[in-house]
Amino acid sequence: MSTPTFDIAYLSRALKAPRIRESAARLAEQARDAGWSHEEYLTAVLATEVTFREASGALICIRAAGFGTVKSIEDFNFDHQTGAKRDTIAHLATGTYLQAASTIVLLGPPDTGKTHLAIGLGVKAAQQGHRVLLASATDWVNRLADAHHAGRLGAGLNRLRRYPLLIVDEVGYLPFEPEAANLFFQLVFSRYEHASIILTLNLPFTRWEDVFGDHALASAIIDRIVHHTEVLTLTGSSYRLKDTKLTLPSEKTENEEHSTTSNVAHFSLAENGLIFRIRQQPLQ
Repeated sequence: MSTPTFDIAYLSRALKAPRIRESAARLAEQARDAGWSHEEYLTAVLATEVTFREASGALICIRAAGFGTVKSIEDFNFDHQTGAKRDTIAHLATGTYLQAASTIVLLGPPDTGKTHLAIGLGVKAAQQGHRVLLASATDWVNRLADAHHAGRLGAGLNRLRRYPLLIVDEVGYLPFEPEAANLFFQLVFSRYEHASIILTLNLPFTRWEDVFGDHALASAIIDRIVHHTEVLTLTGSSYRLKDTKLTLPSEKTENEEHSTTSNVAHFSLAENGLIFRIRQQPLQ
């Protein structure tokens, strides 16, 4: 004749939820001593299983995201990088931009914390149950080029659209050949108003023609990126060199180009080039 303990062990295995057996045994005495109702006891047992599954799911998402070294928002040095506002980052960490399929742009010179923040926001998204993928701009283009040459570009872009968040790191470090620039446009276009992107940039948008080699294409990409976007401008010296007297050769010029008074960028297009305007807008 079976016992309740045996039955619970069997049923938990059948449900592929072995933690139910453990939590049921652990919580049973507490429930008796506290006079819990059957419903309260069942709720506590199931809540333990749900908490474990959510934590396991988040860990799986983080491992599959390609973060390399996992970085957190909590470990970011806001004292060194004053361009990153704690309140703004905390709001973004809630993930509301994902529901709106908005874009986040982290703009600034090398080693000012752009990738750290991008990964930190990606980790937060994964912890909320969202699938995330990170790669450099060059890697993304190479992946799409492979799919294109294999005749699977459309299918590949559709698959990526099932990821609520893509992180494109190091945009602007290397110029794109025409085919690569077109593939990058298709990646941006496929996600426009469908799913979110976080981009880290080392060049302001006004210099994107240098990256993509074509004014019309650069304008089309920017037009889709800056609609529904939050632009965070990071300035200052290299974090890795903060305890030395050394500076990166590009720091002075790039800090001047990236310096701004607001998080939100607004662009218009003109026949003679890009007109770049910044105005303050409170975070909703």
